Amino acid sequence: MTATESVRDGMDADVVVVGGGPSGCAVGVCTARYGLDTVVFDRGNSSLRRCAFLTNYLGFPDGVDIETFYKLIHDHVERAGCEIVSDTVAVVRNGTDESFRVRTQDGRSVQTPCVVAATTYDGEYLRGLDSDEAMFDTHEHHGEAYEEFDHDYADANGRTPVEGLYVTGGLAGHGEQVQIAAGHGMTVGREILADVRNANGRWPEAATHYDWLRRREALDYDWDDEEAWHQRFADHRLPNDHDIEQDRLEDIREREIKFVKSAHLDRSEIERRRRRAHRRLAAHLDQELLLDTIDDDRIRAYLREQPETTGDESA
Repeated sequence: MTATESVRDGMDADVVVVGGGPSGCAVGVCTARYGLDTVVFDRGNSSLRRCAFLTNYLGFPDGVDIETFYKLIHDHVERAGCEIVSDTVAVVRNGTDESFRVRTQDGRSVQTPCVVAATTYDGEYLRGLDSDEAMFDTHEHHGEAYEEFDHDYADANGRTPVEGLYVTGGLAGHGEQVQIAAGHGMTVGREILADVRNANGRWPEAATHYDWLRRREALDYDWDDEEAWHQRFADHRLPNDHDIEQDRLEDIREREIKFVKSAHLDRSEIERRRRRAHRRLAAHLDQELLLDTIDDDRIRAYLREQPETTGDESA
């Protein structure tokens, strides 16, 4: 489900996320599902890998091993439309046309108007985008002074004083718990979308993006009642007193209604998605253990129901 609005023409990517752990992946899912061209750089050494086993991530009653969880979140990111690049970002510099130039250790160079720092290691690659005094704190340890990225440099939603630069995860002080890191990443992702939507002509009440699917049968008005859809938009997306140009209002309203309609699913589509989701999840599980959990009689019945293969399959 995408709204497909680009940030700016002439860029290599709309969004570059530095860090492929839970917070960075959450940002990527959010921005890519909206339709933004998103690249996630993952050095393959997320602090998540220091964990022995995840026991408190919602949705896994008996916990989940780190390798499976890591593969799941990366599969999710790619399914959303992100490109994951196995490389370490060495430096982010101010580029041309109010953009950033992201350079990696392997020599890649990406121009983008939006960078999300989602790493737990130091923020050295950001040095120079703002003054050292603003971005780094000086601490003393055993008589030695050292600098550390200031966890309060960004606001609660990840926005920084540098336009287009956002911070989440460990660098924002949200790296201690995986679920908290992922939640903050999603918060930052929504903040980016609000900024993009503002830049593309939406007013504050219409800037927030809601990425959730609803049951079509739960609608309390007729699907084809355009007046009801217009009233819903006015109730939820328009300020009480406004002087928004009529052409602009109608354009935003029709795009929003089209998107909201696409987010309503009928029963058959819900069932189709359920089956697809279960198959994708099952592909990440230990196949022998999966078979062990299924009753033998059910397996035999399933095999009997499969059509027999006839003829030469190689033909």
